[in-house]
Amino acid sequence: MTLAQIGVDVRQAGQGDAVRGVVPRWVALPTSVEEIAAVLRACAEQDLAVTPAGGRTKLGWAASPERCDVLLDLSRMDALLEHAAGDLVVRAQAGLPMDALAAALADKGQELALDVPPGWGATVGGTLAAGLAGPRAFRYGTARDLLIGVTVVLADGTIARSGGKVVKNVAGYDLGKLFTGSYGTLGVIAEATFRLHPLPAGRRWVVAEPDAAEVPAVAAALATAQAEPSAVEVDRPRQDGPVALAALVEGTAAEARAEALREIVGSGTVTAEPPAWWGRIPPGETLAEARFPPAATGAVLEAAGTALRGSPVSGRMLLATDERLGVSTLRKAVEEHGGRVVVLRTPDDDVDRWGQVSALGLMRRVKERFDPGRRMSPGRFVGGL
Repeated sequence: MTLAQIGVDVRQAGQGDAVRGVVPRWVALPTSVEEIAAVLRACAEQDLAVTPAGGRTKLGWAASPERCDVLLDLSRMDALLEHAAGDLVVRAQAGLPMDALAAALADKGQELALDVPPGWGATVGGTLAAGLAGPRAFRYGTARDLLIGVTVVLADGTIARSGGKVVKNVAGYDLGKLFTGSYGTLGVIAEATFRLHPLPAGRRWVVAEPDAAEVPAVAAALATAQAEPSAVEVDRPRQDGPVALAALVEGTAAEARAEALREIVGSGTVTAEPPAWWGRIPPGETLAEARFPPAATGAVLEAAGTALRGSPVSGRMLLATDERLGVSTLRKAVEEHGGRVVVLRTPDDDVDRWGQVSALGLMRRVKERFDPGRRMSPGRFVGGL
């Protein structure tokens, strides 16, 4: 059966549908899990390669696909399917914008603590596929930690589910953890179920500009403080510039706890609003992510010849530049401390995006099991997966 025969809206693709310069032939716009399955079955019969897309905010991330015949546009799958407020659980379709989800949950006094940049246009599925984590990952964990159930569609059109809407019922093989951060190379995330948190009674930020050399020690002291910050972030807009530091406290007595953190820093102000850079992706044609043990913060700050932003207490930093990134030097410095560097976005196709990945053999076996025909975003992920 061809794409034209399956009853799903399909149109010709154009330059605006390109995935890192690769223009697909068609764009399919399903509205349900069953329609996704129909598209993938038709693509399997015709050996067509598929790249999923949501808000298209990260199509320029990862590597270019080896081929892309069909862009699977999930923007019409934008429903909030269920909000079990009493269980602190929500289930949503993959194309639901994160901003819309946040607004709906806030009306009920709850939130999904992933801290996706507001106004960016990211969707539920794209956030999971890229494995994004914001400032409060320090307290609440990453997308893998907050995801408790998922519905995916495999390359042959098989619909698979893992987990459930109630936290205590999560059991068995966790497709959610497997698909999170896989950039659409194993199948299509169609629906997701998340664990929620109540909106805090109050929030306060401590914002300061300590000496750059003091940042690692100050951040470490904040991370273990009795005031229990939800996040500690730094921002350095340019390599030779000052480093801003901000810490967030949430819940009861937020003002007093923030003052306690300010005393640890030794300077700064307490504010009810975050700094403008908080939780946002730094600008630059090239964007990389460094993950490292928090004790290596000083080495990362010294080795990064770029603007940077992120969490010294979670060991995650985003590095951005409009120049050529010295990824080899940076990667060597980070790997010496047990970390790794991934280039998320770059115009330079010759850059080694992923570096050495010890689990590559296992990842190849997983790819072979879930997508033996290499039709799902082929070549987008580490090792050409």
